[in-house]
Amino acid sequence: TEYKENIYFINGTPTDCVHIALSGFLKFKPDMVISGINDGPNMGDDTIYSGTVAAAMEGYLLDIPSLAISMSQYDPKHYSTAGQVVLDLIPKIKNLQQSILLNINVPDIPYNELKGTEITRLGKRHKAEPIIHHPNQNDKLMYWVGAAGEPNDGGPGTDFFAIKNEKVSISPIISDLTNFNKLDLLKENLI
Repeated sequence: TEYKENIYFINGTPTDCVHIALSGFLKFKPDMVISGINDGPNMGDDTIYSGTVAAAMEGYLLDIPSLAISMSQYDPKHYSTAGQVVLDLIPKIKNLQQSILLNINVPDIPYNELKGTEITRLGKRHKAEPIIHHPNQNDKLMYWVGAAGEPNDGGPGTDFFAIKNEKVSISPIISDLTNFNKLDLLKENLI
């Protein structure tokens, strides 16, 4: 649905929206796909669950440079910081002259308080805390996902470390989730 000139609403998952836009709805190929700003972090292995990251992945798979932008915490106060970070990055990414997929996490602090930017790898969390369950007003048991686990791989060079040190984290990511370390083991034992 057209909301205003060149502004549209699409009903679907984030990936559906990007796919529809890039697979015939738009009459031109955009220079870049920017997904977000996500309310909360997309760091470490959490990225595989993210609609924000998946939408950027769709742009990347369609050969368009794509960014997934997320705030470092939920209910952030400084979305404008992430907006300015993106504005700073756009010309630099255009100069790369190639399709790339970047997962960007931004500290929830004023822009002028950022302590820099780091190119990072994804860290890892340990498993989530146990589920939460509690009866509702009708005495039916309700279940919620437990809190996210703490990083167990959050040292220097990771997205977790950059955010902890009030730096923007930029992680280049790819769509291939193959565990190459296990290919030979599986070929020897399963075939």
